[in-house]
Amino acid sequence: MEITDLRPDDWDAIHQAAALLVAAFREHWPTAWPDMKSALQEVRESFGEGRVSRIAVEDGVVLGWVGGIPGYGGNVWEVHPLVVHPHHQGRGIGRALLADLEALAAERGALTLWVGTDDEDGMTSLAGVDLYDDLLGHLARIRNLRGHPYEFYQKVGFAIAGVVPDANGPGKPDILMAKRVHRRDAHAQAGRSEAAGADAARPPEVDPGPRLG
Repeated sequence: MEITDLRPDDWDAIHQAAALLVAAFREHWPTAWPDMKSALQEVRESFGEGRVSRIAVEDGVVLGWVGGIPGYGGNVWEVHPLVVHPHHQGRGIGRALLADLEALAAERGALTLWVGTDDEDGMTSLAGVDLYDDLLGHLARIRNLRGHPYEFYQKVGFAIAGVVPDANGPGKPDILMAKRVHRRDAHAQAGRSEAAGADAARPPEVDPGPRLG
C-alpha cells in the first residue's frame, strides 16, 4: 500500500475517492454525501489552496482518503474527510492516513489536529438527549452504543475536546476531538541537545587502536 497525493488530473482516483464517501457514510451519515455529485464536489474542494489531499492506494485501487484543512493561521488543521473502503477497514489504513496527514501538517507548522465526529444515528449516549441539561456531565459520561468512530480517534491519540449540541438537528450532536501534533523537528532538536549534554558530561573515550577479527 502506498500513500500519495490525490491529484486533480487523476480522474480515476478522484472518482474512486468520491465513491468511497458515498459507500462508507451511507449507513450512519446518509445526508453527508448522498450521491456522487455531492461527493465529487467534496473531492474538488480538497484541491483548494493550502489544503492536503492524500489517498492510500494498492494495485490501482483507492482504499482510503484523508483531507486536511488549515485554520487558525496554520496552527490548527481539520481532518476532513477521513474515509476507508468498507471492505478494507480494520487493516490500519485510517491510522496510516492520519499519521501521514499529521506529518505533513507538522512540516507546515501545525500544533493541533481536530476532527468533528457527528452522531446522527444514535450511536452514542450523547444522541437523542437534551445535552444542555448537563453538558459537561453528558460529555464526561459518554458511552459508545453502536460503534461510533470517536473511540477509533481516541486510539490514535485524539481526545474529546467538546460537543456541539443539535449540530445536525435535535438530538444529533457533533463530537469534537483534538490531538497534539508531534513536531519531528522539535523532537530531533531535543534529542540532539540531550545527546550534546550527555557527551559533555562523559569522559573522553580512548581509542583502543585497530581491532583484529
